[in-house]
Amino acid sequence: MARFPKALPTLILTAAVLTVRAPAAELTNPADEARINALVAQMTVEEKVGQLNQLASDTLTGPGRIVSDGEALIKKGSVGSLFNAVKATETNAFQKEAVEDSRLHIPILFGYDVIHGFTTLFPIPLGLSSSWDPSLVEQTSRFAAEEASAQGVRWTFSPMVDIARDPRWGRITEGAGEDPYLGSAFARAYVRGYQGSRLDDPSSIVACAKHFVGYGAVEGGREYNSTEISERTLRDVYLPPFQAAVDEGAGTLMAAFNAVNGVPSSANYFTLTTVLRDEWNFQGLVGSDWTAIREIVLHGIADDENVAARKAFMAGVDMDMQSTVYLAQLPSLVSSGRVPMARLDEAVRRVLRVKFALGLFEHPYVPVPAGLSPAEKARGLELARHAAEESFILLENRPVKGSPLLPLRPSAGMRVALIGPLADDGVDMLGSWTGIADARSVVTLKTSLSKRAELGEFALTVAGGTDVGGMKDDGFARAAEVARQSDVVILALGESGHSSGEASARAHIELPGNQERLLEKIVATGTPVVLVVFSGRPLSIPWASRHVPAILQAWFPGLQAGPALARVLFGEASPSGRLTVSVPRSVGEIPVYYNHLNTGRPRTDAQVPDTNPTDSYYVTGYIDEKDGPLYPFGYGLGYTSFKYSDVAVDTSWLSAAALNRDNTHLNVSATVQNTGSREGTDVAQLYIRLRGTSVARPIRELKGFKRLHLGPGESRKVEFTLGRDELSFWNIDMKHVAEPGTLFVWVASDCTQGSPARVEIRD
Repeated sequence: MARFPKALPTLILTAAVLTVRAPAAELTNPADEARINALVAQMTVEEKVGQLNQLASDTLTGPGRIVSDGEALIKKGSVGSLFNAVKATETNAFQKEAVEDSRLHIPILFGYDVIHGFTTLFPIPLGLSSSWDPSLVEQTSRFAAEEASAQGVRWTFSPMVDIARDPRWGRITEGAGEDPYLGSAFARAYVRGYQGSRLDDPSSIVACAKHFVGYGAVEGGREYNSTEISERTLRDVYLPPFQAAVDEGAGTLMAAFNAVNGVPSSANYFTLTTVLRDEWNFQGLVGSDWTAIREIVLHGIADDENVAARKAFMAGVDMDMQSTVYLAQLPSLVSSGRVPMARLDEAVRRVLRVKFALGLFEHPYVPVPAGLSPAEKARGLELARHAAEESFILLENRPVKGSPLLPLRPSAGMRVALIGPLADDGVDMLGSWTGIADARSVVTLKTSLSKRAELGEFALTVAGGTDVGGMKDDGFARAAEVARQSDVVILALGESGHSSGEASARAHIELPGNQERLLEKIVATGTPVVLVVFSGRPLSIPWASRHVPAILQAWFPGLQAGPALARVLFGEASPSGRLTVSVPRSVGEIPVYYNHLNTGRPRTDAQVPDTNPTDSYYVTGYIDEKDGPLYPFGYGLGYTSFKYSDVAVDTSWLSAAALNRDNTHLNVSATVQNTGSREGTDVAQLYIRLRGTSVARPIRELKGFKRLHLGPGESRKVEFTLGRDELSFWNIDMKHVAEPGTLFVWVASDCTQGSPARVEIRD
């Protein structure tokens, strides 16, 4: 049971009785500020610096430890945060040392990488984003918060809101894809889920939007690499999801590893102070990434750790993760006057602000034994299965014998072959950043299909064929023979779970090893193939897209991979996922993303009338590859079909001045009809294009979306609103305004579909 520490200072204990806690979106509760100021006034410089020191719990003792006596540091008040302590017994033990044995009794803030679940693992974030359902992500992150907080973990290093346009980058798996509008919607959802309605709710954890900023734009997709981003692109593309997280009340941000335009993110005054503090008025805590402050020396803008500490601190990084550079250097920097005491005090206030908002001073401990009830755990598994079903994207579904191959129609005499290295691998189903999930708890596709076969729904034969990254073909012959003797093959291919994530950039994003040859061998048998692709990034599969009748992108689905896949494959649930990142035809065309600028010689510009190029040869593109992605942003099939019609706007013109001054709105509507014989879900997507403006704008930009579930033949009118927020951009003078020009508006099923309505925006 949570209890007060033995010797809390009177000023804290007395004030606690009178405090009315602020909601999650507010870190500046006046009652807390008074307590914070009183506490800071009592602290020595060393104790202040200690609050800015964050260490991994597993490096405090044992081989390879980075500090000689972690227990002494905690009791001295020199550890403000610990991460990787994930059990209540651990967090309570560390907390006891801080709260009961340190001079000022300041509790520790425990953090962990709760990325797509804690004990219950949901689909990877890229998979969750494919649902186009922020409310679902709010539910999964809320459940993750409940599991983590029960063990004393009150800070997650999530969400990752980096915009990613390069699938070679391993950490594309952790985000919501390539679009800033969609990324902003998911950023808000994660923050709401983690932080709840009140941060001091014991089941809430504080969110950390990362990596600030431009990490998803690393050159060549190489991990930790540099980025070159114009200020306009930075503000239009890469900053909006972070601003959305801040506006939603995210309590913390994490500075990125990469340098932006030659300045390491952890020493970038422009992003960390000018934008984040001065423009956005962020009141929370900014932490570094793992040893990133020490790495400023390697970036080359500091000769030693003393200079690195000063540059990072004065730029706006409040807490040092793992490098201990602040602990070693800040006291002397403050005593010499090179770092003002006022700046140190403000950083400490930001750390304490988060701790007070979480209620850690009143309730530093968690109950032991800790954890959720069996009913709550069952609720989590049901949510995991549902989330996986919504994340799957049907990329192909061609007719076989007159009907689409999927959904499969099982019968007692049906012979199903399950082939491939990922059919029964629980570890890989979790993807990267697996929390404390037990891979033995994963229900694989083989397990789920075997249970159905035991019930007599069909006959199942399993053959591996090859390893995920292997080059041996010893299993090819048996796999082909099993395929020939079957009515349908479910082929489970893709990359391993550790092939994406941090430090997992890939120069080749095709199917690894000899899986492509296995695929060709199985297709050559003539038995219809359903290809299930497991991956943490889009894979380039042009041969499969031409020769395989049914392809399901499954990402890494989490604990309930098997049940979710079986339900979708057999039609008990319909695939409704849509791509949030473009799938390239080949590595050579990367980066490929939908919201790019036009050129003076586009291959085609049929989206806008009367602008097609006149020269058919001198055009943008490749002479040896088709133009555009293999599968475009927003794309996804289902088990039914949808028709879009009657796209309409409620006025033929708008005033730019009125948009900027009064936030005048444009109403857009369209009719969506389910033209198939099954119920199903589609995502109506609103796109715009602006022409005639002071700077070129993308050929399309997502500005709204709605999930629609329609019965057979059912129609529904969808409505959207476009106002200043949707129609403004950073113009030639670097002002965020709406400008006169021509506006084209689409409502369609993906970024390539539909006919536009036209609106004039006048002076």
